[in-house]
Order: sequence, then structure tokens, then C-alpha cells
Amino acid sequence: MSIAEMTEAVFDVSGDIIPPVYQFALWDALVHHAPMLADDPHAGVVPLRTSVSEAGMLLAKRSKLVVRLSLSTADNFGQLANKHLEIGGAALHLGSGKLRKIQPHSTLHAHLVASDKDEVAFLEDVSARLAELGIAGNLLCGMKNSLVHKDRTIQGYSLVIHDLKHEDSLRLQYEGLGTDRRYGCGIFIPYKVITDLE
Repeated sequence: MSIAEMTEAVFDVSGDIIPPVYQFALWDALVHHAPMLADDPHAGVVPLRTSVSEAGMLLAKRSKLVVRLSLSTADNFGQLANKHLEIGGAALHLGSGKLRKIQPHSTLHAHLVASDKDEVAFLEDVSARLAELGIAGNLLCGMKNSLVHKDRTIQGYSLVIHDLKHEDSLRLQYEGLGTDRRYGCGIFIPYKVITDLE
């Protein structure tokens, strides 16, 4: 099955504390500065690296904002360079940015793959979708989780897929699984430890 190649726009990001559920406001801020994102059905935002504090979520040191894009959309990634983003009352500043080629990894992890089903049905759906894509790998389902924002709730599970061949790994990273990529759902990134799915 042929899937359009993707790439990543990577920006240094600085800021202090962001809201626990920042994904919706982050996407809105990105589209405000780069409207072409809204027209890219495959565009998605890799979840930020954060740690929990009493005040909210702290950005990890040397954090990066990574936006996965279709190659046609990537031509305009510079629209996000050096922008200030307003995220639910918090401020993030992006650096100049660069494009980065997506690399194959045998083990990939998604923080949240959207699904309103129980774990058994979820894994059955994932297996069926992987078969459609021609991807072979072993599944490890993690914790059930959700994103709640105003009247919108996205439920799902974290998921590790390992023992992937190079071409299958790239295909999975290009295509993702499920809905709501713009909020970080169904986006797979390299994962080195498969014993802790949190």
C-alpha cells in the first residue's frame, strides 16, 4: 500500500508552565500562525516532553516542538519560526526550526490512540488496521487515558508496537493510527523501553 511520505518540522521551544491539557490550545495557536496546517489532513503534533508540577506541566530541558507534515505542507514550515504562542494563558516561544527526515525504528510508541472501545476491541481494531496497511508488528497496550477540553473528550490507550521492519516503521509513522493527530493522538515516535508504557 502506497502512503505519502511525511517529514518533521522541529523547533526549539522555551517557556515555563503550560496547562495539563494544552493540546487543543497549541493546535489553535499553530494554525493561527501557519494556516496551511488546517488543510493538511495528515498534519500532527508530537506530544511535548513535560513533567508534572503543582502549577501545571513543566517543559523538559531542551524541549522541542515537533510537527509532522506532508511534504507539500513542509514547504511553508518557516511560518512558525520565531513565533510566540499563547497556550491557555501560558507563553511558548519557538526558535528558527528545521526539517528532519523521519527515521525507521523497530519499536514505536503512541501516547494516545483514540478509541471509545474496551481494550480487547481496541486491539482488534488496531490489528485490522495494521493488516490493511501491510504492517507487521507485536502490540503492547498501555493505560487507558483521555484528553478533556470543554465539551470535547478524546479517549484511548497508549500503545507500543515492536519488532517492526524498517519499511513498516516508516509507514506507521507516516500514516499513524486513529483520529485527532493534530492533538498528538495516534502519532508514533521511537521508543526504547517497552516495559513501561506510561
